[in-house]
Parts: sequence; structure tokens; C-alpha cells
Amino acid sequence: MGWKEGMDRFAVEKETALSQLSLTESQLRGVKEKCSIQAKKIEELEARLASDLAKAKYEAEKAKAKAEEIMAVYWADAEAAQVQAREAAETAQTRAYWIAEIAKHQSHKETLEEIHARGFNLSYEIKKAREHETKAAVLASEDDDDEDESKSEYERGEDLDGEETSLGGNQEP
Repeated sequence: MGWKEGMDRFAVEKETALSQLSLTESQLRGVKEKCSIQAKKIEELEARLASDLAKAKYEAEKAKAKAEEIMAVYWADAEAAQVQAREAAETAQTRAYWIAEIAKHQSHKETLEEIHARGFNLSYEIKKAREHETKAAVLASEDDDDEDESKSEYERGEDLDGEETSLGGNQEP
């Protein structure tokens, strides 16, 4: 009986070991399947994250380009405003110059009229002073670029006809 009992015990142990092995193999397959499913989920998540990252980069580049476009428009507007301000300042300066010229010619004319009233014949000089005053008034009211050319004649002290005026040209005692 010892031998048969040993064989029976060995058979029972063998079956128990095979049963445990089968159970372990089944558990191992289950773990492998879970790992495989988790690996697929990780791959899917990585793919989704890569897609989301690409979309975010695209949106960021798009927003950056839009911001740069807006900045370019604002810079252009700012530069245009500076140009307009400079032009307005130049126009104001030109007008101020011509207003000063009008005042100077009016004063010159009035001086000549006073001298004429005292008995000196300055008709020609008074006529020229009136012409200068009229032309200066016209130039002061114009907005053309022609103002700059006319301005240079007065700055040089020339008469509009190219002659210089003198106070004592046609004096009578």
C-alpha cells in the first residue's frame, strides 16, 4: 500500500499543481490582456494628446499672426498720425509766417502812407506795399505746396517783381 498511496498522493499533488499552473496561466493571460488594453489606451491617449498639442500650436500661431497683423495696422495708423501731426505743425508754422508777413507789410505800408502824408511822394512804394500785403494775404490763405516756393522769395527780401524796395526812391522835399 505504501507505493500505491505514494502514487495516489503524487497524482493528487500533480493535479493540484496542474490546477494551480492552469489558474496561474489564466491569471497571467488576464494580466497580459489588461496590460495590452492599457497599452492601447496609452497609445490612444498619446495620439489624442499629440493631436490636441498640434491644434493648440496651430491656434497659438494663428493668434500670434492675428496679433502681429493688428500691431502692424496700429503701427501704420500711429505713423500716419505722426505724419499728419507734422504736416499740421508745418501748415501752422507756414500760416504763422504769412500772418507775420502780412503784419510786416501792413506796417511798412502804413509807414509809407505816413511819410507820404507829410509831403513826400511815395506812391510807387505804397502801391508796391499794398501789392505785397495782398499777395501775402492770398498766400496765407492757400493750403497748396506753392506756399513754400513763395515763402522763399519773401525770406530773401525780394520784391515779387524781383526788385528790392527802397524808402527814398521818389522823394519830394
